[in-house]
Amino acid sequence: MGYYDDGQYRSTKKRSPGSNSFLRWVTVVVVSVLVGSASTIVAVPIMLQNNLVQLPALTNPNLQNTSYRSLQPVTVQLNNAIVQAVQKVRPSVVGVINFQMLPNYSANGYTLQEEGVGSGVIFSHHGYIVTNYHVVQGASKVEVVVQKKYHVYAHVVGYDPYTDLAVLKIPSSYVKAQDVAQFGNSATLQAGEPAIAIGNPAGLDFADTVTSGVISATQRNMPVIDEATGSVIGQQTELQTDAAINPGNSGGPLCNIEGQVIGINNSKIVAQGFEGMGFAIPINEVRTIVDQILATGHAIHPALGIEAESLSAVPAEYQPNVPVNYGVWVVKVVSAAARAGGLEHGDVIVAVNGQKISGITSLRSVLWKNYKPGQYVTLTVYRDQQKLTLHTKLGELPPPQTSPSAGGSQSSGGGGSGSGGSNGFSFP
Repeated sequence: MGYYDDGQYRSTKKRSPGSNSFLRWVTVVVVSVLVGSASTIVAVPIMLQNNLVQLPALTNPNLQNTSYRSLQPVTVQLNNAIVQAVQKVRPSVVGVINFQMLPNYSANGYTLQEEGVGSGVIFSHHGYIVTNYHVVQGASKVEVVVQKKYHVYAHVVGYDPYTDLAVLKIPSSYVKAQDVAQFGNSATLQAGEPAIAIGNPAGLDFADTVTSGVISATQRNMPVIDEATGSVIGQQTELQTDAAINPGNSGGPLCNIEGQVIGINNSKIVAQGFEGMGFAIPINEVRTIVDQILATGHAIHPALGIEAESLSAVPAEYQPNVPVNYGVWVVKVVSAAARAGGLEHGDVIVAVNGQKISGITSLRSVLWKNYKPGQYVTLTVYRDQQKLTLHTKLGELPPPQTSPSAGGSQSSGGGGSGSGGSNGFSFP
């Protein structure tokens, strides 16, 4: 689960202003209560003794003849909408265990050890499960815990680091009809709707923990972090909720009041002074990526066919002579389509179809949200002091080269029960 902390709200003060006055206030209240109680203990018997206070008599014969032993306990049936939604979704929630080859000093070598635990959602009776990529990142072996008792080896069908999603497969014999989640429609969500999170915070000891809240916002632009390196590799629009999300909730469902999965939990903000700011990948985007992974083994993203860097990150000695301080600096043109479109080394891309590009993350976000491989786009480019308009055909981003089963990746938590990454994001 991602813990985001931009560092703005850190404080070195050990005590907030007014702490001493607050303690004095509490002390006054406590002393007042004690003094009041003592006064009552002393005063009431004296008043009763001198007939200054008279207690009402039990004049109701029904009350006088009632025996408290004959009272029967009242049974209340609590079967509200949240309970029904949880009962509907909970069977589809599984634990996902990330095993990695880690140093074993007693054995003087490496052994397969549990690195972290996350969550997942069964979405097909064939045994397919969706979870976060960071839950299985670096894994040498992945196990799924079904119905809180069966530990089943899971095959990693495919994954997409850029959207932090992965698809697993277990034998269908472990999946019952009621174990398959129903997906909702994240496009119709509104702020204020009830939201329910289910997962395994702090590992399997707290399996199937339920928290509830509301949808706080439906479109929050959040960074996607490579947990192994701590670098930002993209941005995506996510749901915000105040339902408590903790380490181990990554990959678990965010549900609506109908018991439909509307998002996959993946991060939260943990800056000092913040509470209840968790995030989930909208289920409509999850559907798209999952379909692509099932069809090809990876997600499909458009690409310009260049190697590039944010202009702001280019060292001073290599800064191009352009009249802007933002955009994407082309390091190398690698595709025939990009070369045919007129792109050259040293160009600075500042807009795509008129939409401003501030850097690499911005370029990826604009392309991936709005375009598909094979489409043509118009680029606004600076080449030295000259402003150019170029037209080029989008290619497809190559599949990721690193596998979650490669082993040896020292991600912080592996499956989400670890600590945060270098950008303030770490993963549940």
